[in-house]
Amino acid sequence: MPEADLPVTLPEDVSLDQPGNPLERHPGWKDVDCPQCGKAAQRETDTFDTFFESSWYFARFCSPHAETAFDTRAVNYWMPVDQYIGGIEHAVLHLLYSRFFTRALLKCGYGGVKEPFTSLLTQGMVCHETFHDGAGGWLFPDEVKHQEDGSLVKASDGSPVTTGRMEKMSKSRKNVVDPAAIIEAYGADTARLFILSDSPPERDLEWSDTGVEGVWRYLNKLWRTMTEAPVPLAAVDAKEPGDLTGAALETRRLTHKTITSVSADLEAFRFNRAVARIRELTNHLFALEEDDDAGSDAASLGWVLREGFEAVVRLLAPMTPHLAEELWTFLGHTEMLAAGPWPEADPGLIVDEEVTVAVQVNGKLRATIRLPRDTDQETAESVALELPEVSRVLGATPVRRVIVVANRIINVVA
Repeated sequence: MPEADLPVTLPEDVSLDQPGNPLERHPGWKDVDCPQCGKAAQRETDTFDTFFESSWYFARFCSPHAETAFDTRAVNYWMPVDQYIGGIEHAVLHLLYSRFFTRALLKCGYGGVKEPFTSLLTQGMVCHETFHDGAGGWLFPDEVKHQEDGSLVKASDGSPVTTGRMEKMSKSRKNVVDPAAIIEAYGADTARLFILSDSPPERDLEWSDTGVEGVWRYLNKLWRTMTEAPVPLAAVDAKEPGDLTGAALETRRLTHKTITSVSADLEAFRFNRAVARIRELTNHLFALEEDDDAGSDAASLGWVLREGFEAVVRLLAPMTPHLAEELWTFLGHTEMLAAGPWPEADPGLIVDEEVTVAVQVNGKLRATIRLPRDTDQETAESVALELPEVSRVLGATPVRRVIVVANRIINVVA
């Protein structure tokens, strides 16, 4: 087209009631005379690749109701995007195009930033083993029956089934699991918690029926333990007991350390580690309830158990919201858990009173000892020199000096 005739405007009366490109079905716009030779011609109807629109949509999101493509002031305020999450193909194609468009817009005077995204998380794929019938055709998992001897047969006729490779779920290979069936059998919370706990989000997730059942059993035990607690929990508004000791103090420290660690893990997308820490805390609480000789009075145990279980429920809420809300109500709270604040740890409880210190002789590890945190240098030296492992190595050799790195290393130089 001659520059004087640009831009070529699109028609307003296209029909969108059929799939495909509506410009192909609009002869009034498509059929034109060639601007160079004057003969009958057709306009190109495939005008933009899909990447063209998706390479700057984030700028439009900053001002979705603007009369223009976007409001430059809104783009300058909201951009760049804090977190980009996508599949591995996004790390090359879409990310490359988006960076080009963003820099082009900036260079053309539309404002914005040089880089569209602050952080990228490339998520893994959900994988499942594949199944083949005798003719080599693909089978859905629910078409396969597991025999007692470990063999697989086709559920419809009992014919043999072979297992193929573990591959990413796809309709063509039929190795897909219907979420509706999982939710109906185990509940949405179980499915969600399994996905988050099985592997880091950047790695592939291998779907496992046994893994789902394991998470389901864990959530059931959590429910039973909290609703049928052998140790009575303290009242919802009970005051903290003074001078906690023994198992009660240990449990309280673990609770607050878990809050700190899980909060950091969620911020860093380490969901599987967050789930593991929560389960570690719940296992400790389960064992504490069953311990007849916990070394603390019932009132103190009841209070720390309540604090621990409330922390577990609040930490699990983003992953198992339905169960968490039910348990929150059972614990005596009337407000919605989702409307409440995230738990905060007491800084004084997340620091260990004792630390493990390595003891070296001439730079070689000989022993480890537990010392009170920030032990003074004179005491640390004395304890280290009295260790049999150190005395045996030194023998009659005089000590020239002792290097103490507080809370970490004691190095005896002979």
